[in-house]
Amino acid sequence: MNKLKTIKKQHSGRDASGKVVVRHQGGQHKRFLRLIDFKRNKLEMEGKVIAIEYDPNRTCDIALVQYSDGDKRYILCPVGLKLGDVVKSGNEVDAVLGNSLRLSAIPVGTVVHNIEITPGRGGQIARSAGTGAIVTAREGEYVHLKMPSNEIRKFKGVAFATVGQLGNIDHKNEKIGKAGRSRHMGRRPTVRGVAQNPRSHPHGGGEGRSGIGMPAPKTYAGRIAVGNTRRKNKYSDKLILKRKKNKRGQ
Repeated sequence: MNKLKTIKKQHSGRDASGKVVVRHQGGQHKRFLRLIDFKRNKLEMEGKVIAIEYDPNRTCDIALVQYSDGDKRYILCPVGLKLGDVVKSGNEVDAVLGNSLRLSAIPVGTVVHNIEITPGRGGQIARSAGTGAIVTAREGEYVHLKMPSNEIRKFKGVAFATVGQLGNIDHKNEKIGKAGRSRHMGRRPTVRGVAQNPRSHPHGGGEGRSGIGMPAPKTYAGRIAVGNTRRKNKYSDKLILKRKKNKRGQ
């Protein structure tokens, strides 16, 4: 039986040499890291949900599943999954709530989560609270999915996905409430660039309350902060059929 929990090591955004490489991290409350079964590779074996638990490391709840051979694993908990329910994964299973099967075997119109990009690697898409992608069409060896962002993209039909929409839908409406809770979550304060001195940030300096003093906003390291800041020609671009809309609706 695999170990389901390990103590989560705190790095506070630092690399092996102790240098801060990711800012605004640290001070997190002690917690266990639950090992989630994203691959769902206990094929053709029934598992019974014996517990539904809170996981401090993710936004959705998790379900503890005990399989017929005695093995226990955590999976992401979709809406409607209850104690005592039976889940299964494999090529010959039905497309019902909590089951994991190939996209090519899932009916059009079904909501899925924990979707594989690379077959066999485990679910990488639609894993946060309230998310789910809709199977919209089939095209040869590919299946079209409408993502939570309204983007439509192709996935290989042999990739696995789990049926259902993930739970804890109201997470997006939750208010942190106070600064202390944010510190318990491991988020350290973020200081505006214009409030810093010019040696610490390109926006710093000036007399009184001043603007950024430059045409385009910069990061603390002096790189352009808006516009085309991401890499182009990503390997999966050819699989995107319809781009998600930006904030301006374009």
